[in-house]
Formats: sequence, C-alpha cells, structure tokens
Amino acid sequence: MTIENANLLLLSSSRVGETEYLHHAFELIKAKLNGITELLFVPYAGVTMSYDEYTTKVQSALSHIGVKVTGIHQHEDPVKAMNTAQAVAVGGGNTFHLLHQLYQHKLIQPIQRKVASGMPYIGWSAGSNIAGLSIRTTNDMPIIEPESFNALQLVNFQLNPHYTDHNPPGHNGETRAQRLAEFMVLNVETPIIAIVEGTGLDIKQNKMKIVSGIEGASSEADGFLFKAGDKTRIRVDEPLDHLL
Repeated sequence: MTIENANLLLLSSSRVGETEYLHHAFELIKAKLNGITELLFVPYAGVTMSYDEYTTKVQSALSHIGVKVTGIHQHEDPVKAMNTAQAVAVGGGNTFHLLHQLYQHKLIQPIQRKVASGMPYIGWSAGSNIAGLSIRTTNDMPIIEPESFNALQLVNFQLNPHYTDHNPPGHNGETRAQRLAEFMVLNVETPIIAIVEGTGLDIKQNKMKIVSGIEGASSEADGFLFKAGDKTRIRVDEPLDHLL
C-alpha cells in the first residue's frame, strides 16, 4: 500500500532533449511545492560530480521559481535535516550509490515518516526509482552494493524511469521491455510503471496520474504499465488511483 498522505512528483528525467536543466518541469515542481520556499536536496546519486557542485546546479535551476536549495550533505546531522525539512528533492545519477548512501546515513525511515506526514517529495531519474518497492528495475550499473535492494517503498509498485522502446539498428542486446519482462516472470503480481522523458507521476491525496511538462503531450502514450507479462499504455492525466 502506498504511504497515506504521500505528496510525490516522480519525474523520469531532469531534461528533455536539449532543454535546460529541470526547465521542462518548472511548473510541475512549483505546483508540488505550493508556496514552500526551502528545499532539502539529496545529491547522493551523484558520483562523477561533487555533492556541492550538484547542489549548486539544482539551486541555479530552481532559483527561477524562488526556491532556496540546501544539500543534505551540508548538514552535520542528515537525519535531523530530514526531520526538519519542508520538502525534499532527490536527484538523478546512480541508483545503487544513492540507495547505499541513504542506508549509510540511516535516512530510509526518516524519509518515510516525513512523506507520511505530507511533506512533498520530488525525485527525478534515480530519485524517482528509489520511491518504489525496490531498485530491481533500475537501468543503472551496480557500481556499489547497498545494504538492501529494498527502496523507500513510498508507493506499492516498481518504477522504470527513462523508458524507451528504441532499439538501435544492429543492437543485439535486450530491449528495455525484454528486461522488464524478465522481472515479471519472477515477480508476477508486482506492477512496474515505466515513465518516459518529459513526464512524471503526480501523487496526492491518494490519487495518481502521469503528468507532463511538455505542452500538447496528452495525445501520445507517455508511460506504460507492466504487470503479469502484459504491457499496457498509459496516457497523460489518465487516473491511476487503482495502483496505489
């Protein structure tokens, strides 16, 4: 069961095509924060970029909507910082490294408690991936072994950001759909929501739908539901409350 009172925005990506960082999601983020002006950022998915650089990058992007961003790594006590946060954002990068750091800093339960209290949670890419039951449907390489593959479990399904059906000519490896099919064979009853670039899941007051920051995106499939061997199209604004 999804955490009651969850107020989540789970974006597939930080960019769409050549757009500026988080630009496509400005209005979605602004609406989710709903007047909140201070945001705690979790940069732990960053590996090739320092946490300071990552936090500055997010601050620069979100300054357009009047939000002050601080990195959780800048606080002496990460748990206290989470417990007192008005809202939290978790960025993309390597999902395994992100989850490893959350376990190392004992942040799993504090995040769950804050989300249960109604605190807005915004994630993109890896930051969205960890909102699900586990990270077993991530696209990332396991560069480090976290304490567990179990994730934040803010929702009662798996996520697969950056979903694409693209298969380059001459590529003989498995497609994304084939990889997710492998998961379904071993986890028949567990749903996977695959979200594509430019879209995200908006969850509030026990209601869920796919949203898009791209104007006119509602005419095409903007996500897919994988469950029990089936792949079903999901469109922007289609009610998905039954999956919560």
